[in-house]
Amino acid sequence: MSETPGKQQNTAAFYGQAVASFAVAMAATAIGIFKLNADAWVRAFLAIAVLYLVTSAFTLAKVIRDRQEAAERSYHPFEKL
Repeated sequence: MSETPGKQQNTAAFYGQAVASFAVAMAATAIGIFKLNADAWVRAFLAIAVLYLVTSAFTLAKVIRDRQEAAERSYHPFEKL
């Protein structure tokens, strides 16, 4: 018996929770940096560091996902596209 692996789909609630969690975390971090009792250049440095961390985390997640998807694919020469 051959089972074709289907692409796993997330629910709308899971997606919404992930987006809301990300938004709350970024807002809390931004407020924390803004309210920090430090010079403006220190706050600016921390803000840039947080943005760099977020973009590199998204890139890492994409690379890991792409690698996993590539490992799951197998070549079927007569499979319909």
